[in-house]
Amino acid sequence: MTVRWTYAFADRPAARFCEACAFWTAVTGTRLSERRGERGEFVTLLPDGADPCVKVQGVGEGDGGAHIDLCAEDVRELTGAACRLGARVVADHGDWAVLRSPAGLPFCAVPWQGEALRPPVVSGSRLDQVCLDIPPSAYGAEAAFWAALTGWERRAGSRPEFQVLAPPPELPVRLLLQRLDEERPASAHLDLACADVAAVRSRHETHGAVPVHEGTHWTVMRDPAGGVYCLTGRDPATGALPGGAPGGSAG
Repeated sequence: MTVRWTYAFADRPAARFCEACAFWTAVTGTRLSERRGERGEFVTLLPDGADPCVKVQGVGEGDGGAHIDLCAEDVRELTGAACRLGARVVADHGDWAVLRSPAGLPFCAVPWQGEALRPPVVSGSRLDQVCLDIPPSAYGAEAAFWAALTGWERRAGSRPEFQVLAPPPELPVRLLLQRLDEERPASAHLDLACADVAAVRSRHETHGAVPVHEGTHWTVMRDPAGGVYCLTGRDPATGALPGGAPGGSAG
């Protein structure tokens, strides 16, 4: 079983779906697809001259967050592998499935549609990472689950609480596993790699985002739909920190 493509999802409250779409298209240099789903709750952000890798979903409950879609030629094989490793199926839609990881994080197994060309760096940044924020008690098992399911290279991060799961370079979205300092439900957020965090932050602020916290080489932001994400000081072309370290963020 091979993961052939990845999508990062910004999950935002349905009542603020339009705000989320307007912001994320502006900062990623994309345009919106037609809305899909029973309630028009899904949209894809379409780049010019490349294949998409970011989507927005309007959720009916909670504040949202983020999740990853794993694309494979055989969705049933991917779903079966995930379940054998400890995931459970939440919703089976036939040609795609919604699952939860052992720590309770949602993700989807979806069919690969031939996507192959990563979107370009836009204004010094690239949305390239879904960060999984995992409580200490579940961290070891959850990290092992994602490493086994994806088969991606597992690397130490820039700090002890981080591990990076790095896919083959042609895939557009990777996973960062962050061990939280406290016991709370697992969650996820989006990360952007930025050549100049301050410059990208200023640009995001013009589109309505606000800073929440300053870290060592990252800034936690809140978008106009209320979702938290991070701007990280990494090479947007490779995802690496200056000096070649794998990188990290904070949640």
